[in-house]
Formats: sequence, C-alpha cells, structure tokens
Amino acid sequence: MNHIGTQYIETDHLILRRFELSDAPAMFANWASDDEVTRFLTWPTHTDVSVTERILGEWIPQYKQEDCYRWAITLKDNGSQPIGSIDVCHWREDGEAPEIGYCMGKRWWHRGIMSEALGAVIDFLFDQVGVERVVARHDVNNPHSGGVMRKCGMKFEEIREKNNRNNQCECDCACYAIHRSNR
Repeated sequence: MNHIGTQYIETDHLILRRFELSDAPAMFANWASDDEVTRFLTWPTHTDVSVTERILGEWIPQYKQEDCYRWAITLKDNGSQPIGSIDVCHWREDGEAPEIGYCMGKRWWHRGIMSEALGAVIDFLFDQVGVERVVARHDVNNPHSGGVMRKCGMKFEEIREKNNRNNQCECDCACYAIHRSNR
C-alpha cells in the first residue's frame, strides 16, 4: 500500500478536494445542520456554525497524516462550495480495507452525484493507494445509500445486526465491498 493522503480528484462533474476552514458556512448550511441528512449518520446534527468550524478545525490538521482521506464534494459548475463529504472513516482490522462514509445535502440527492464521488474515490484507492478491497455499510433503513454502493460495483456481503449506532438508534447494517479484481 502506498499512502499518499487526500489528493485532488476531478471527475466529469465534480471536484473532490481537501476541506478548508472557510467551508464551514457552506458545510453547515448544505448538510451538517439538516436533521434529515444526519438521520442515519453517527455524528449529531450541528446546531450552530461554530460546531462546524470546530469540526473542520479538527479535520484540517489531519491532512498531514498520509493515511487521512477526506474530501469536500464540490460541483464544477458551482464554484468551490462543498455540497457534501466523502472519506475513509476507518481502516478495517486487517489494515488493507478502507471503509468509506459519505453524506450530501438533500438538495443534491438522487442526481448521481454521490455515485460519481464514490466511484472516483474507489478508483483512487485502488489505483493510487493500492488497496485490494474497499468496504462500506449503511443502516438497513436507508436503502438509497446501498443503491449508491451497488451503482459503483460494490456487492452486498451481509447484514450485521445491531452493528452500529446512529442518530436514531442502534441499527442493523448492510455491508458491501468491492475487490480490485472485480471492478
């Protein structure tokens, strides 16, 4: 594996880039303050932009670590305003399989944006970092997230009962994976 940290990624419609502290107002307004967006997430809805500023203040120094992979999702035709985030939320116990997490403002849901972002990150992790497997999971009550995973070639592996706690409750998770050889 060749850890190179968060790198700039450009797709047909998106730019994935590092977060900046100046992104706090857009992050707060576009997704972090929305209870509907954070419903199935493991972090609480931000109640004030100062919470978002604090979080970004914690995230930005982490870019110095070569195994930190966290992107702001921006639309090419929208300037540099972030509309969501995608990151390696943690590495599996074998150290070889990054788990991807993502979220995006509901204004941009169901337009193929997250699938484009996830596909680009999967390609980056396979081609640039050299991982063999990428995993992701979602609350079984959030099937649209699984649709994003399937659209990117990820295959359903299993349901893990009471595997996670999100903003609603302890939940069952549907687990997906894609192997380098299967893409």
